Amino acid sequence: MVINMVYALVGNQNCGKTTLFNQLTGSNQHVGNFPGVTVDQKVGEIRGEKKDAVVDLPGIYSIRPYSKEEIVTRNFILNEKPDGIINIVDATNIERNLYLTLQLLEMHIPMVLALNMMDEVRGNGGTIAIDKMEEQLGIPVIAISAIKNEGVDDLIHSIREVSSRRIYPKVTDFCEKGPVHRCIHAVSHQVEDHAEAIGMSPRFAAAKIVEGDKDIIEQLRLSQNELELMEHTIVEMEQDSDMDRNAALADMRYEFIEKTCKYAVVKCKESKEHKRSVKIDTILTGKYFAIPSFLLIMLLIFWLTFGVIGAFLSDILSMGIDALSDITQTALEAYGINPIVESLVIDGIFAGVGSVLSFLPIIVVLFFFLSILEDSGYMARIAFVMDRPLRKIGLSGRSFVSMLIGFGCSVPAVMSSRTLSSERDKMMTIMLIPFISCSAKIPIYALFTAAFFPEHPVLVMMGMYVLGIIVGLIVAIVLNHTVFRGNSMPFVMELPNYRFPSAKSVLLLMWDKAKDFLQRAFTIIFLATLIIWFLQTFDSRFNVVADSKDSLLAMLGKCIAPIFIPLGFNDWRVATSLISGFSAKEAVVSTLSVLTGTTMSNLSESLGMIFTPVSAISFLVFTLLYTPCVAAVATIKREMASSWKAFLVVLMQCAVAWIVSFAVYGILCFITA
Repeated sequence: MVINMVYALVGNQNCGKTTLFNQLTGSNQHVGNFPGVTVDQKVGEIRGEKKDAVVDLPGIYSIRPYSKEEIVTRNFILNEKPDGIINIVDATNIERNLYLTLQLLEMHIPMVLALNMMDEVRGNGGTIAIDKMEEQLGIPVIAISAIKNEGVDDLIHSIREVSSRRIYPKVTDFCEKGPVHRCIHAVSHQVEDHAEAIGMSPRFAAAKIVEGDKDIIEQLRLSQNELELMEHTIVEMEQDSDMDRNAALADMRYEFIEKTCKYAVVKCKESKEHKRSVKIDTILTGKYFAIPSFLLIMLLIFWLTFGVIGAFLSDILSMGIDALSDITQTALEAYGINPIVESLVIDGIFAGVGSVLSFLPIIVVLFFFLSILEDSGYMARIAFVMDRPLRKIGLSGRSFVSMLIGFGCSVPAVMSSRTLSSERDKMMTIMLIPFISCSAKIPIYALFTAAFFPEHPVLVMMGMYVLGIIVGLIVAIVLNHTVFRGNSMPFVMELPNYRFPSAKSVLLLMWDKAKDFLQRAFTIIFLATLIIWFLQTFDSRFNVVADSKDSLLAMLGKCIAPIFIPLGFNDWRVATSLISGFSAKEAVVSTLSVLTGTTMSNLSESLGMIFTPVSAISFLVFTLLYTPCVAAVATIKREMASSWKAFLVVLMQCAVAWIVSFAVYGILCFITA
């Protein structure tokens, strides 16, 4: 379909931008308070204007390219050249929001200002004179309430009007005199021809040159003489204003914003929502209670997810899948179908589908609770609380949320890394997530604890989780001083008021995560299960084996078994279980059961013939740290957009697992000798 007009929707984080996008387009996008919820561009047709499209750009505070979101937004506006800009601002915090507005005005593109949350402003005794605001900014200003769909139709009409008639902002000069005024005008005149040649506003180009934006300076193709002349002008401005260039520009903008607000805004009283949030934050983000409160909340969520609700639903679904599998097997046997085909259907297809579907309720329930935390505004706060300790190892508070999700499942944890501001932080976080012990490893811990350490089950289980965290921290420190040298991106965010979660938003997130998990992981796990079935069923001549020790899988296990001799276990059945664990970590237990020829109830006794208590601990450490499952690896490949990078992550995991397991085995052997 031919698009007539394209509008860019731009605004700060947590200003209601995604909610407005939903109202403009009628599309179902998740609305959340955690920074970075719209990392990717989202496009939708404006309702009532089928040939007009709006692009929902990432939430940003400035056009300066410090973060991935700011780069995406700036490049879209400069390169794609939208017909108009819808700049949404939070009217309850208008001073901070207008800083981005002034930078957008400098770009000299048809633009409309949408004052969102005007209902809250009026409800708390404030007001904004729309006509005076329009006079000061030189663009149309529309009062809206995105969540109530008030003023949205007027906004659509206004942006279409200014875009179709090419009505440009009337105000782009925010100071009438002084050193900054002289500098900006001088640089604007010097760069005018270069800027117009690439379709850029001279005023915007001048501001970027003053700020030292290397990308923009490179695009302008300035000569060395021109750069030196402009630099002389900028240095002169710094001397006259007694401020560095960036501080001088910021001071100029905020002085204009202060003047505008004094002229057009009557500030509202402190809202009851803000008062309530301050009281709650005395506990949830307090110096002494923040982390304990968070741990208690997450303990409750994990208990409900993995011990009560999610486990209950998972068990019901597993029972249904087993019943359907039994019915299908009975029908196939009654039909007299070839046993190989029967094995393919039952042991391959049903096992593959069941391993995915039985885990789906846990994913959905986990994200149900996490979406409540996100929509209420709490997740933004815990990211803020954890920012300081994580910054010491080169990460930011945003990374903590992804790691937290990793305790449930590595797949959604890796997927959540897309909200991180920089490519460095994203890559580093993805490489650390697999060290976090996911719930799929719990059956392994439970089996070996019952077999070798029945008197200390809590100690062993807690030890595994703590060891995973410690190893992850050590690897983070190493990466921060080698591959990913440098500092993490500045973590700038505004804490939103606590709000009751939207039922629609929570349900949409649950549906999105369920659909995303099935689409990205279902086929991969399904294929991996079929491969394991094939390797367990046939020998090297593709004959059906009577004993699994003669299978292709056993041959492969015997080839790699010597690698584990220094770790205390070299039985081919153990090596084979680790291979099958690549499809799903639960498969380690089921494979050991099949290859030892024992039922799950008698498996503990069989393990005593393969492991000693010391080698059992070594094996637990290795399963804790070695390669994540194939679904997680596929997700890592997608998020890193590189097969070889995903391979390097797997290689690193296995190497770290081997080294740590070797060290643990050696230390324990020395102690028990």
